[in-house]
Amino acid sequence: MVLYFYPKDMTSGCTIEAHNFQRDQQKYSDRNVVVLGVSVDSVDSHQKFCTKEGLNFKLLSDSDHKVTQEYGSLTNLGLVKFASRHTFIINPQGKIMKVYTDVNPNKHSEEVLAALAELQK
Repeated sequence: MVLYFYPKDMTSGCTIEAHNFQRDQQKYSDRNVVVLGVSVDSVDSHQKFCTKEGLNFKLLSDSDHKVTQEYGSLTNLGLVKFASRHTFIINPQGKIMKVYTDVNPNKHSEEVLAALAELQK
């Protein structure tokens, strides 16, 4: 599984990252890997984002910030809380195999696919 945290629906970097994961969905499927996106945005926001951008993978709402905090991905900017751009590759047994904390949304999906190829050898 690829669990990726992102700051905000319908913002430029998050849209680019989501489009790249969407573009590569067949490659993930071929590797039996599910991609899940997580932000602190609401379910309604995610639905609008998916519809507007044509996304067909799951985006999870962590509006109470619990999951984002557990993964060390919660950022506070004054009174505003959001998810940092972090990604976790998790094996079928639930073990975190790789963590990305410095993500370039333009090429992150390719980077994750390359890591999966190595991990699945």
